Amino acid sequence: MSLLTDVIGGLLRGSGSGSAMQGVLQELLAGGQRAPAQPGQGGGLGGLSGLVSAFEQAGLGNVVQSWISSGPNQPVSPEQLQNVLGQDRVQSMAQQAGLPPHSFLSELSQHLPKAVDQVTPQGRLPDEGTITV
Repeated sequence: MSLLTDVIGGLLRGSGSGSAMQGVLQELLAGGQRAPAQPGQGGGLGGLSGLVSAFEQAGLGNVVQSWISSGPNQPVSPEQLQNVLGQDRVQSMAQQAGLPPHSFLSELSQHLPKAVDQVTPQGRLPDEGTITV
């Protein structure tokens, strides 16, 4: 089992949507095999570095950087996530998770900051390709 699988499994343990959200979080954090997409489009973000870029392009770089740094994590709202990810991507990921989009965004807003925080324990992005499922 990989570090990412362990981290996500630990975060989702006890939540009603554990297995449903696991694949989505893994794709967001380790989806670097796919070409990055622009915010608002479907497709992958390009893993953690692509996710960080999407937050920065949406004007939320300080939020995602708080998850990476060793300080406290700033919260992200479902509406902010909708803006970062775009409607098409949210729709696709919600369907993958088996949740309505509003429930999916609510779950993701709770789990994504913790997941990013735990896969960046040194307070920096890991080298490209080192986060594996």
